[in-house]
Amino acid sequence: MDRVEITVLGGNGGNGIISFRHEKFVPFGGPDGGDGGYGGNVYVVADKSVTSLDCFRHKRWFKAESGKGGGKQKKHGANGDDLMIGVPLGTMVFLKEDKQEVLLADLSQQEQKVLVAKGGKGGLGNARFATARNQAPRIATPGGHGEERRIILELKIITDVSIIGYPSVGKSTLLAAISKANPKIADYPFTTREPVLGMVEVRMMAIIVAEIPALVDGAHLGKGLGHEFLRHVERTKVLLHLLDGGSPSIVDDMKKLNAELALYKLALAEKPQLVAVNKVDLPEVQARLAELRQIFSSLGIKVFFVSAITKEGVPELVSEIVKMLDRAQEESTAPEMPIAVFRPKPKVKRSK
Repeated sequence: MDRVEITVLGGNGGNGIISFRHEKFVPFGGPDGGDGGYGGNVYVVADKSVTSLDCFRHKRWFKAESGKGGGKQKKHGANGDDLMIGVPLGTMVFLKEDKQEVLLADLSQQEQKVLVAKGGKGGLGNARFATARNQAPRIATPGGHGEERRIILELKIITDVSIIGYPSVGKSTLLAAISKANPKIADYPFTTREPVLGMVEVRMMAIIVAEIPALVDGAHLGKGLGHEFLRHVERTKVLLHLLDGGSPSIVDDMKKLNAELALYKLALAEKPQLVAVNKVDLPEVQARLAELRQIFSSLGIKVFFVSAITKEGVPELVSEIVKMLDRAQEESTAPEMPIAVFRPKPKVKRSK
């Protein structure tokens, strides 16, 4: 699940009460009813310990704690506790109103949060209504209702590298070869039905790699499975394009898939991309290695030849990934050009 709709409710405010002092030697104590407490607010919070939206599969309704009623001797009711709903980093929060979706927040940092439903105000006790003319009011107000909102949570995974490719090129096997992930691997296409994350530890670095479900021609139009997860590619730093070394149209495969990325969103096709040809352990691929090298060389494309099964060429591929991430980090931290600010000089009043 990477998109889910939930209902959130703020806690109701506690009721104010009607009460009068009844103490010895105080015959006319007057009103002392306290106010009710505020209802709790509902927040959506980014939590790195949460890795998916699966927790919302069976629970779609969330309510904060209500405030307590006021007490005697002008005691204020306890406020309701706020409700914190934890979501993965990279979750976008939308408010749904009349079939329209309004972006409330893009939670990309740890502990970043957004208020999605306010709690109700506490009611007023009768002590609040005492006046010189009405010194014994018998009136109190109920607590206000908390807000009810429909919220859409949409997850866009934040990763360093995303492995993309056509069905059966070996994405799952490669992810298992370079990381500690255990994706589903089988001898039929579309074994991956949701993005799978893995961590690659190299040179004291922890690189997050995601396998994106297989893309097909027309993915940008909603065909196949991968189109549902193209949004996850938007937040990756480097694309690892994996090709099947046994494909008779290997160059066309690469061009078509890049075209799908561009048609979905042009910025995707402009991301740094690394190309790797898989299955070099197979005899039929070994027989055409020289041909493949010449083809990609003529196109000016640097390509890595790997075997996800035997791990041949995998260390060199990981080393290149690290270099590309280092370059991406340098570019993102490069100092920005100073912005020219126009400051008009004050007008000087001429003497007549």
